[in-house]
Amino acid sequence: MRSLRTYLSVAAVALAVSLAGCSSATTTGTTTSTATTSTQQVVTAATIEEDTHFDSDDLTWDTASEVAVTLSDGGSKVTSSNTSGVAVDGTTVTISAAGTYRLSGSLTDGKIVVAAGDSDTVRIILDGVELGNSTGSPFVVQSADEAIVYLQDGTTNTLTDASTYADQGDDAPNAALYSMADLTIAGPGSLSVNGKYKDGIVSKDGLVLASGNVTVDAADDGIRGKDYTALLDGTYTVTAGDDGVKSDNDTDEGRGWLLVSGGSLTVNAGDDGVKAYNTLTVSGGTVTVATSEEGLEAQHIVVSGGDTTITSNDDGVNAAGGSSSTSADTGMGGPGGGSQEAGDYTVDVSGGTLTINSEGDGLDSNGSATISGGTIVVNGPTNDGNGALDVNGDLTVTGGTVAAAGSAGMAVTPVTTSTQSGVQLTFNSSVAAGTPIHLVDSSGKVVATFVTTKTIASLVYSSSAISDGQTYTVYTGGSADAKAGLTTGSIDGAESMGTVTAGQYTQAQGPGGRR
Repeated sequence: MRSLRTYLSVAAVALAVSLAGCSSATTTGTTTSTATTSTQQVVTAATIEEDTHFDSDDLTWDTASEVAVTLSDGGSKVTSSNTSGVAVDGTTVTISAAGTYRLSGSLTDGKIVVAAGDSDTVRIILDGVELGNSTGSPFVVQSADEAIVYLQDGTTNTLTDASTYADQGDDAPNAALYSMADLTIAGPGSLSVNGKYKDGIVSKDGLVLASGNVTVDAADDGIRGKDYTALLDGTYTVTAGDDGVKSDNDTDEGRGWLLVSGGSLTVNAGDDGVKAYNTLTVSGGTVTVATSEEGLEAQHIVVSGGDTTITSNDDGVNAAGGSSSTSADTGMGGPGGGSQEAGDYTVDVSGGTLTINSEGDGLDSNGSATISGGTIVVNGPTNDGNGALDVNGDLTVTGGTVAAAGSAGMAVTPVTTSTQSGVQLTFNSSVAAGTPIHLVDSSGKVVATFVTTKTIASLVYSSSAISDGQTYTVYTGGSADAKAGLTTGSIDGAESMGTVTAGQYTQAQGPGGRR
């Protein structure tokens, strides 16, 4: 990792400043790449119908053709005049043909099974359904081309599986809503999924979350698609013992991607919050990872829009895993850090807001990282074994705004090819949480104010307001117009820490590196 710092002694505080700009810099370490490459699959909302099974026409149908089924512990039955494609056997309702099926009522211990043809599209409307099963999954799509679960407006629906499954074979269902076919969840209604055995919602093919108000509570993974997982709209709240939301196809080229282009996603996860094997893209909507070990994880991470907030016990954003042969963080942090392996991993931020509160690395790439737009705020680690920014290869900044605060031991700054300047401040004495830090230009204008949520020793700041070669005065204290993050403020009553010149570089040493 590259980090460039200039040390200044001012009064009782020594301020070290590293400036990420477009003037020259020197690094003694080398970067090597030993990774295999894979196809990065970047999908947008505009191409969703080309890249997935989803079609907006899936959400319109002829209501006269619906087959109505009423679920009941006393005996489920087909209540419409049209009875084709569905059979009731005890507490099991089996759908065997394409069509639209409207389900209502409750089954304490029953099952919905879809066993249709490989070219069949099966649409199931949940119109106030409460369904449980004492020995396995209550909702299983065994076969179909596509299954659509539509949540009727104004209704609340619940699926609850067993704590232990009678069939625990490798190919057996393991989720309260389990599909072997492409699966779409849509509609304005509500769905509560209780995955007591392992997962909440699973598609062993593609998964599109088109809309809905969905809550998932799962013992293992919350929501899992194989080929892809796409959130287009709706409100999804996930609590998971392991990963929150993921796409995990690790065998097919160009698969294993995840997209959030709209809606709202809130995750509390025991392990990774949002995860993809290939590419994870946030282009719109709101993503909140409230608890996690690692917030976002994928081989390639793209943030081009939306509002993303991450809280993690380890790395906040982590470009790792995937098919690259270099899958582990080398830990070779700090400037002058000797030989560092950079694999086929990328973080690309071009828009939106990304706010990270991490105990490990804030924004971490085992390859490269590029920032060309958007706003990134990192409240990073307090220990010197991690950094607010941690990039094995090149960190290139050409636009946007970055404020990355944390410990000083493994701080990373942009490479010389960056066209946007910035500064790195390293304090000899820690700056307490809640303290405003100001950058003031030669005219006395406050060009940046940042308020940390943790005790910090380092702050990397880059924005279009920083002019390469210009001198800035650093202040702590005074006032700020917000309690945390990037804001506006005043230096009235603040203490001057010294001056820095944007675009000047020197070398320093972080843990794990070699001079």
